[in-house]
Order: sequence, then C-alpha cells, then structure tokens
Amino acid sequence: MSDDAAPPRRSRFAALTWLALACALVVLVVAVAQRRDRPVSDRTVGEVTRVGVAGGASIPAYLGAAGEELARLGAPDAYALVSFADYLTPARAAAALDGAPVSAVVARVPLPGRQTEIVRIAALRLPGDVVAGMADVAGRKDREAADYRARAAAPAATADPELRRVYESGAVVATREAAAYRAGCACVYAAVVRAAPDALRALAGRPGVRVVDPAPEVARLDRTVFTPPLPEQRDVARPPADTGPDQGDGMGDSSEAARTVSGPSPTAPAPVPGSGSPNPAPTS
Repeated sequence: MSDDAAPPRRSRFAALTWLALACALVVLVVAVAQRRDRPVSDRTVGEVTRVGVAGGASIPAYLGAAGEELARLGAPDAYALVSFADYLTPARAAAALDGAPVSAVVARVPLPGRQTEIVRIAALRLPGDVVAGMADVAGRKDREAADYRARAAAPAATADPELRRVYESGAVVATREAAAYRAGCACVYAAVVRAAPDALRALAGRPGVRVVDPAPEVARLDRTVFTPPLPEQRDVARPPADTGPDQGDGMGDSSEAARTVSGPSPTAPAPVPGSGSPNPAPTS
C-alpha cells in the first residue's frame, strides 16, 4: 500500500473528532440553558420549626422563658403561640383574643383518662371559623368511629378479643369526640396569632391567657409545629398512660402532653394489612 492513502484517513479522523466536540458543546449549552430555566428549589423543604413546650420539659421553666422572650421582643409583627389557662368554647376563645389577628386555634376534647387527638383548626374569624372547623372534625370523627366498628366486626378482630377491644375502644372515643366538637365544646386551649410586640404583651395580660410565646423565627405556618402546654399541665409535659374505656359521658381533665398539633388519635391501632387508614387528614 502506498503512503498516499494516509493523509485522507487522518483528515477524516480529524473531521470526526471536531464533529464530536461540536456535538458535545451543543449538548452542554442546551443543558446550561435548561438549568437556568428551572425554578430555584426551595432549600427549606423538610425543615420544621417547633414552637412551644417539648415533651419532658418543665412547664414552669417554659412559662418563664416565654415571658422573658416576650418582654424583650423588639421585632416587627411576629407570630406567637397563645396558651389559655383553661379549655374554652369558640365564643370564649373569641372573647379572650378579641382584636388579635388569629391564624389558627389548637383544640382537643378533654375526656377523662383518654388521650384524644390534638387538632389545629385554621381560623381567621372567631368564633365562626372555629365552629365550622369543629364541625369538619366531627364529621371526620364519625367516619373514624364507623371504620373502627367495621374493623371490630372483621374476622381478624372476632378471632382476637384484645384486638377487638382496641377497635371498640377507639370507636367509643371517636364517637365522643365527634359529639363534643359538633356541640361546640370547651376544647380550645391555644391559638396562633400575629401581632406587634406591644400588642402581644398586652394580650399576655388578659384574663384567661396563661402565656404568650413569641416566635419571630416563624416564616411559614405550614412548616411549623406548635406544642402548647395543656391547661392541666403544671409540672412537666409528659404523656400519661391511657386508662382505657370509661363509662362516663362527661368531659374532664387529662394529663396528656401536647406533643403535636395534628395527627392520628393516640388510641388508634396500627392499620390492618390491606385496609385503608382509619384517620383522614386532620383539620389544619
């Protein structure tokens, strides 16, 4: 073979190399352009702010720390967690918060010896929004009670007396919660407000207000968990042992810790494999 054929092969090789480099450059330019077109991701996703008393913490220490922070608060309008000294009806909560810009209230049905669900109800207008929110929770509790009863009647529960007892107990609690919320119960024990420092300090001095815990660090309520102390908690925030079914129909105190503002009822058992959840999403 003569040497005259070598240069064309080198030329073709060089041409292919430049073509590959050009294609790579086009791909890189397109990728950069698409990256610039994408919306900037929210780096706060997954971050949760907690406001209130932590489980196992001292209630007097929390009250003192919140009071001190409120006294030195100098920021512009800020969110704050307002805890009441007692469980209030929607009307009484409206009176206690009169004039304060409210975003939500925190409530639970104080059944004696039972750990009932803690719910956060969006409420801009009191008492109307609270009453409407309670009605929504009552409807959900009716469905939850019906689900418990269906599970109690299922073959798996009829063959296991303990499992059946758990489901029947859950149905009783959910039914009583539904009745209480539907009647506009004295169940509200905290509220989330947003106001100027002076307004928050004035609110802290109102009758029936136990403490105002300022939270200037809160930017988004949907990424904030509020854990106000329950009115009956005096020493330490701790969950009690659930005493099980009781025959009374009245409402009374419980020493349940305010560990969450929403979520499934503490009495709810784990879902039966292959069945749906008995607890729809709580009001928020």
